[in-house]
Amino acid sequence: MPAEIPYLELRPDVAEAIENDRRMGRQNPFATPDSAVIRRADIAHDRATLTRPAFARDIEKILNIPAYNRYADKTQVFSLVDNDQICRRGLHVQLVSRIARGIGALLGLNCELIEAIAYGHDVGHTPFGHAGERFLSSAYHRRTERYFNHNVHSVRVLDVLYQRNISLQVLDGVLCHNGEFACQTLRLGDIKDFPTLDARVEACCVDEAEIERLRPATLEGCVVRVSDMIAYVGKDRQDALSLGTISSLDAFGSDYIGRGNAQIINNLTVDIVNESYGKDHIALSEAAFEDLKRAKRQNYDLIYLREGLAEDNSNIVEEMFEDMYERLLGDLVEGNESSPVFRHHIAQLCAQSRNWTKERYLQTPPDQIVVDYLASMTDGYFLALYRHLFPEKQREISVRDYCADLPRPESASKTSSLP
Repeated sequence: MPAEIPYLELRPDVAEAIENDRRMGRQNPFATPDSAVIRRADIAHDRATLTRPAFARDIEKILNIPAYNRYADKTQVFSLVDNDQICRRGLHVQLVSRIARGIGALLGLNCELIEAIAYGHDVGHTPFGHAGERFLSSAYHRRTERYFNHNVHSVRVLDVLYQRNISLQVLDGVLCHNGEFACQTLRLGDIKDFPTLDARVEACCVDEAEIERLRPATLEGCVVRVSDMIAYVGKDRQDALSLGTISSLDAFGSDYIGRGNAQIINNLTVDIVNESYGKDHIALSEAAFEDLKRAKRQNYDLIYLREGLAEDNSNIVEEMFEDMYERLLGDLVEGNESSPVFRHHIAQLCAQSRNWTKERYLQTPPDQIVVDYLASMTDGYFLALYRHLFPEKQREISVRDYCADLPRPESASKTSSLP
């Protein structure tokens, strides 16, 4: 049996400092105050009030865009699984928000800014999780030499497509949230104005390495970034157990953060607060950082490389992305207004956004419009649209349905055909 890992507690000096600061009403000098909010446009309706503070407005804006609704049917890790107990992207952003708010409250940060960043950080994600992101970026890059990244596209969704006048601080946190790149110490980045944000967004589209250089410009954004990792490392193990991908958490080694979801959340939260309280950066101890990197490697070996899009489906779904991309791009270039790219995407975007007209949006490069459309799709919509556009193509997609673990009659099909 693996050695028992204890649940960590705050160091006594840190716990005492938190309690004293709260009792005396002392604010964290490195927190982002509502008064620091920066927006592209000074619109009277967007100004803070007692009933709707600055970053609370951003929370409400994000919750009420169509892209937020679509979280519910987008893959987090496990694609092509009909099982309501498995985490979808909608639950993931809530888990990130909960963990980040817990850390932020202990550190005395602006929890409404944290919540807004957490809710918005994945609104630009593709169907089929990171596999879908790779497939879309590959199709896009072959034609344009530009890259697609979900964090960059999330900024486009909030700032360009739906034009909700989201604050710079939220957009910065969304852009710089990428939890694939772990750092022991997160020091603040330099995005202090919209011209810098816009330049950094463009740099990410033309230079793949730029993503790795991003750092949030607020402590709140730093907390969301590390909470993104905390939220998925343990929860993905929980889901893998439910699906039978792994048989036991004993398969994972740990010296510090633990193996299960609840302990990972607790121990990393405590470690971050112990290492970061009263400081101008967010940090992990060396023990926590090394164990977190180890946990992620183990997740890749035991879960992600075995799951996501199951190996027998991966090539098929990649081919489907290419088919869809090529068809929709052709329809755009030809001006085929009966195409779903016109009837569903362009018509709905213009109806739901504040400033787009069809004529204005069609001035966007056609490849970008196709990317906007494909990235907006849920898993289910993508599959339904493929069936509609390509009825002549036979695609055998293995779907793990609710009854997959039950004995089936020998004549029952184990695959779902996409003719």
